[in-house]
Amino acid sequence: MSLDNLPEVVSREEWLAARKELLAKEKELTRARDRVNAERRRLPMVRVDKPYTFDGPDGKVSLLDLFEGRSQLLIYHLMFAPDADEACPACSFWIDNVGRLTHLHARGTTLAAVSRAPLDKLQRYKRRMGWALPWYSSFGSDFNYDFHVSFDASITPVEWNYQDYDQLVRANPGWEGYTGEEMGVSAFLRRDGDIFHTYSCFGRGIDLLNGTYNWLDLTALGRQEDWEQPPGRADGPAMSWLHRHDEYDPAAIGGAHGPR
Repeated sequence: MSLDNLPEVVSREEWLAARKELLAKEKELTRARDRVNAERRRLPMVRVDKPYTFDGPDGKVSLLDLFEGRSQLLIYHLMFAPDADEACPACSFWIDNVGRLTHLHARGTTLAAVSRAPLDKLQRYKRRMGWALPWYSSFGSDFNYDFHVSFDASITPVEWNYQDYDQLVRANPGWEGYTGEEMGVSAFLRRDGDIFHTYSCFGRGIDLLNGTYNWLDLTALGRQEDWEQPPGRADGPAMSWLHRHDEYDPAAIGGAHGPR
């Protein structure tokens, strides 16, 4: 990483003036986010009539069971294909940033992960990662395909981030014939025995759910990825630095004795 493009050194008075200018923009961003959040709460919803079945630690469960008796359910679509031995490093990064679930539960909301890999693989990886959130296998189910995080046109027409297959291929030819996995989040609401799909987001839409990235956004060097401005503070492309939390070279995270 080049250190030639660091912030300008100024007086305290100059810094304060620049900080107040930025503060006004931060406040407007907060107000804009509040407006968007309000629109999200006003979105219409779709009844989920298809009977999905998942494998959990206590056996077969339904989508309604995943609510654990609460009113709302958030599902993290965690990329772990049936033939893989490990979950996606990026998805693992996001789940590492999930804190205690008690506060969500206090708001009547359950958070769980769902992946297509068989349950024994999920449980083995969950123990390795030290995660506490519920994690279910949708192996053999259409769930991932219907919610557009697994792709096989013979099962469900390919769609991702609200673009159909033709749009995806025009934007990125790598989508042609693609049958892999993507990450995402979906939200559900229940009323008695009825389940409604209220929201799903993909791509940068899940950015706010990653605490590490949001902490880094407060720093002068930021995420240190090549898409960020100003240039010259990156050490590689987006997420090229990322490893599962038990796979880092100790020298890379060694604090005072690590890299400068």
